[in-house]
Amino acid sequence: MHRNLLIFCVVVLIVGAIIALSIRSVESQSDMVQRGKYLVETVGACGHCHTPRTGADYNMDMYLAGHPANAGYPRHNFSMMQQGIFILTSPQMSAFSGAFGTSFATNLTPDKETGLGEWTEEMFIGAMRTGLHQGVEGNRPILPPMPVKHYAQMNDEDLKAIWAYLKTIKPVKNEVNPPLNPRGRPY
Repeated sequence: MHRNLLIFCVVVLIVGAIIALSIRSVESQSDMVQRGKYLVETVGACGHCHTPRTGADYNMDMYLAGHPANAGYPRHNFSMMQQGIFILTSPQMSAFSGAFGTSFATNLTPDKETGLGEWTEEMFIGAMRTGLHQGVEGNRPILPPMPVKHYAQMNDEDLKAIWAYLKTIKPVKNEVNPPLNPRGRPY
C-alpha cells in the first residue's frame, strides 16, 4: 500500500511538472507575440508602409498586406533629381520610386500564396540580417525605404518576437508587384 502511494505521488508530480511547463511555454509564447506586436506597431512602425492608406486613414482590412495588387505606383526618373525630387510615393504610401528603382511594401501577413505563410523563421531573420529576399544569397535586394540596416542590428529575440506576431495576424491574399530596377524591369 505504501508503495502504491509512492507511485501515485510520483505520477502526480510528473503530471504537475508537465502541466506547469506547458503553461509556462504558453505564457512565454504569448509574451513573445505581445513583444512582437509592440515592436511591429510601435518601434518598427511597420504599418506605416505595409498597411496601405485610403485617404489619410489606414485600410485596416489590408493590415500589413502591402501595396494593393491593383493599385498604381509612382515612376521616378533621373531628371527629377535635378529638381530636388529624390523619392516619390503612391497615394496609398505603400509603393516608392527613386534612383534605386521602384519598391512595393510586401505582404507581411501569413497568407500562404501571397504573404509570408511559406517562409520560415530562419528566412525572415536572414532577410532582416542580409537585406536579401528570404535571406538567400543571390536573391533580389530589399529596397528602400525599408530600413534593413536598422533591422540587421536587432537581436535575435526581437526578430523572433516580430516573426511570432506576424504569424498570428489575419492572412490577406494580396499579390504585391516585384520591385523594379531603375529602368523599370523586375529585379
